[in-house]
Amino acid sequence: MHIGIIVDGNRRYAKKLGKNPWEGHKEGAKRIEDLFNWCLKLNIKELTLYCFSIENFNRTNKEVNFLMQLFKREFRKLGKDKRVIKNKIKIRFIGDRTKLDKELQKIMKEIEEKTKKYNNFIVNFAVAYSGKQEILSAVKKLVKEKKEINETNFESCLWLKENPDFIIRTSGEKRTSNFLLWQSAYSEWIFLDKMWPEMKKQDLEKAIKEFNKRERRFGK
Repeated sequence: MHIGIIVDGNRRYAKKLGKNPWEGHKEGAKRIEDLFNWCLKLNIKELTLYCFSIENFNRTNKEVNFLMQLFKREFRKLGKDKRVIKNKIKIRFIGDRTKLDKELQKIMKEIEEKTKKYNNFIVNFAVAYSGKQEILSAVKKLVKEKKEINETNFESCLWLKENPDFIIRTSGEKRTSNFLLWQSAYSEWIFLDKMWPEMKKQDLEKAIKEFNKRERRFGK
């Protein structure tokens, strides 16, 4: 099973508690650590997390800089996490890396290289990601390589090749926000009325049960 999650609501969670926005991002990072454990116990095979969109660069410099430093710290920590080796977790990053600084790009590349042979559990972090940009990038690559434009060739040029079975969006918002526009064509969507830092293992289990009840007809 491949699950996508839009990890939304960190800032509103902090506001609700009367804290600064970055405190919400710190709590959101802790929840991702918990999520790894939940997925391993529930035998999830692939997870794609929408962490930072290209549009998020329009936030204040202070918040963007904080998030970039948070990513560096958390990804470095992930690279040393014993769970990654023990459970053979493959870590990948999707998005426009040219928009990230060299240090963060280097950290990401090192983790991908270190885990590239693992395949028991795949985790994709969408950072500096945009579904529209992913599609444009794939088209440009097809044209540059002079390949026939068909579905198979197009999908081979996408940042993410696999399609999620279902996608969870936290925070109560009911929109896709430019996430996996191509890959989610037939994904089921589950909207959770909790901020991302408030999500619990029971919420994930409930979402899986809801997904398993649904009849997927794929247009038939």
